[in-house]
Amino acid sequence: MKLYSAKQIYKADQISIKKEEITSDELMERAALQLFNWIHLRMQGAPVKIHLFCGIGNNGGDGIALARHLLDHGYNISVYVINYSEKRSKDFLINLERLKTRKCWPSFISSDDELPEIGKDDIIVDGIFGIGLNRTPDDWVAKIIQHLNKSEAFILSIDIPSGLFTDQGPENLEAIIKSNFVLSFQTPKLVFFLPQTGSFIEQWEVLDIGLDPEYLMATETDYELIGNNEALSVYKPREKYAHKGTYGHTLIIGGSYGKMGAVCLAANAALHAGSGLVTAYVPKIGYSILQTSLPEVMVLTDSNEDLLENIEFDFEPTVVGIGVGMGTNNKTVTGFTEFLNKNKKPLVLDADALNILSKNKSLLKKLPENTILTPHPKELERLIGTWKDDFEKLDKVKKFTKKFKCIVVIKGAHTIVVQIDKGYVNTTGNPGMATAGSGDVLTGIITGLRAQGYTALDAAIFGVYLHGKAGDIAVESTGYQSLVASSLIESIGSAYLDLFKIPEHPVVEESKGQ
Repeated sequence: MKLYSAKQIYKADQISIKKEEITSDELMERAALQLFNWIHLRMQGAPVKIHLFCGIGNNGGDGIALARHLLDHGYNISVYVINYSEKRSKDFLINLERLKTRKCWPSFISSDDELPEIGKDDIIVDGIFGIGLNRTPDDWVAKIIQHLNKSEAFILSIDIPSGLFTDQGPENLEAIIKSNFVLSFQTPKLVFFLPQTGSFIEQWEVLDIGLDPEYLMATETDYELIGNNEALSVYKPREKYAHKGTYGHTLIIGGSYGKMGAVCLAANAALHAGSGLVTAYVPKIGYSILQTSLPEVMVLTDSNEDLLENIEFDFEPTVVGIGVGMGTNNKTVTGFTEFLNKNKKPLVLDADALNILSKNKSLLKKLPENTILTPHPKELERLIGTWKDDFEKLDKVKKFTKKFKCIVVIKGAHTIVVQIDKGYVNTTGNPGMATAGSGDVLTGIITGLRAQGYTALDAAIFGVYLHGKAGDIAVESTGYQSLVASSLIESIGSAYLDLFKIPEHPVVEESKGQ
């Protein structure tokens, strides 16, 4: 699913109006009807007090039009207009007059007015600001937003929580509505999935308001949302007459004294992801550990007993995953550098491989094209520097991938895969995956997919999806607190099978973390 910018949505509006020969007011009415139908289907005229807080732009116009439909169907409503500007949109004014014909006069709230009382069992409809917000709300408007957030009432936001920008980070976190549910027109917004802004949204659902499908399909976006359909389109089915050599030979390099578990997890995950053969290259101390715990994995050892020093092997792997549990000992840094000087194979880099790169930036130039890097937030910061907000972070990652011709997997609640100017936002995963070894499993899955012939980009996107889906399946039997990395590996097969399930219900997304 494409994630459109505010400018692209506005253009879609204009094209739809022109092609269908309708007015902008008629398009607003279409959106308002979708909002009403969604609410009415769930409430069926329940005697609940609904407070509609509307701005004076088109988002407020949607709210005013919604109020008319609610009133016509007997709902108990109060309408408030946040009078933050003397300017009003044309369609807001049209719908305001229509509401007045029902003898419903909104309360206009200005900077010095008292705020209405809201019961904790009431419902708030937030239509104050939309996707066109381009500056931080005034202090007095921020106080209204804080009042709504503290009310304990259920908050339903129209299109986007008021106070959030669509294409930039927020400046005042106290001036943003905390929405229990967002009804987003045509497409979700990128800010729903970023760490800094996603916490303002508990759940969201898309309402199709009939924007021009030809324009939407033809328009390229900077970000795409990866769900089941997108993952299934990447999936490579097995051939009947294939053999283990058909699906590649994965080499996992890593481990040090006390950290052999990371290699076990990564190697096992590569097997479960479908790699035909897997070899682990570890310090001598890891030989018995690997041979005992993973009989399917072949083992080669370094000359050093406790750490990696001389990374040398006498076969041609399809792909190399390196860094898990490796450590950053000076001898290991030297061995890793020599390995990069000689290596010609595709790479997946994680953990200490990234930490070594961040301290020796010249080594980045030695990476083969389309190398996949899988940093967690601190590892990413060491590579690209600090950022003021998530949008600056994404911009820096894009520049980094362009400079070094690589792919970066930004791990988080909604992991984002970035290559040059494009980002792919994952929808699977949950807070239980915030556990030791989860990243090692992801490295193994991506490396195992790369061995099977997936392109670097597809391996990263599909690997992240499978990893999160395995977590979603595993957590159903473990709960968040008891989910461990080994459970993710055990659920990879179920994650593959889940690709072919037909959804039973429309997509409703919850804000989730890994």
